[in-house]
Amino acid sequence: MTTPDAGPNPAHGPSFPPAQPMPPFAPGPAPVRKAGLAIAALVVGIVAFLSGLLPVFGALVGIVAVVLAVLALRKQQSKGMAVTGLVLGGIAVLSSIGVAAGIGAAVSKSSAEKPVAAVAQSASPAPEKTTESAPSATPEPEAVETPEAVKTPDAPAVPVEYLSALTTAETYSSAMHMSKAGIYNQLTSEYGEKFTPEAAQYAIDTIQADWNANALATAKNYQESMAMSPAAIHDQLTSEYGEKFLPAEADYAIQHLND
Repeated sequence: MTTPDAGPNPAHGPSFPPAQPMPPFAPGPAPVRKAGLAIAALVVGIVAFLSGLLPVFGALVGIVAVVLAVLALRKQQSKGMAVTGLVLGGIAVLSSIGVAAGIGAAVSKSSAEKPVAAVAQSASPAPEKTTESAPSATPEPEAVETPEAVKTPDAPAVPVEYLSALTTAETYSSAMHMSKAGIYNQLTSEYGEKFTPEAAQYAIDTIQADWNANALATAKNYQESMAMSPAAIHDQLTSEYGEKFLPAEADYAIQHLND
């Protein structure tokens, strides 16, 4: 005979279901560290190592590689790439500085040797010229010195006023058939050409004119235009207030008046 279940015993408290076991803990993925500076340091270090023989460029690129490598190490990026870039950059800096120092030493040495060589060359005595006695030759006839041509002094330049007076006198003579005295008075007159007496005298002395022909042309003009007698024409030709020809020139005009 079974006894009925009496239910929970209040003396032992409430009953709970048994605890379930905890699942095992699965760790998450590890954080990925950035390696940008380390990669840059490695690449720049390789470039610096290849260009390390260049005097200035190699040193600059090497310094950049070293700086990038130090920054990468401080930010705890890829240590291998950062150290490699650091080493390559340092080698490039040292190589570039060494090449630059070698070139500078070579240049200074060559510039210092040039003056020494120049001084040594100038100090060396010149080779003495040996004079050999030339075979005696037949004496050549001495050249006869001719006296130099006597240089005549250049004629002084004629003033412009003198030349202008001469041109005006030639016009009076050829166009108006004036006498020598008449042309002189016309050149120096204050109502005429107003040349200086010196310029007028130069014109009278230099002009090439046939005064007899001028007197004859003036006489024929008086005869044709005014129907004057030979005696009146002669007086007009020689008058101080007329044409002022010389008596000989007036006589020539009267003698050839009817030619």
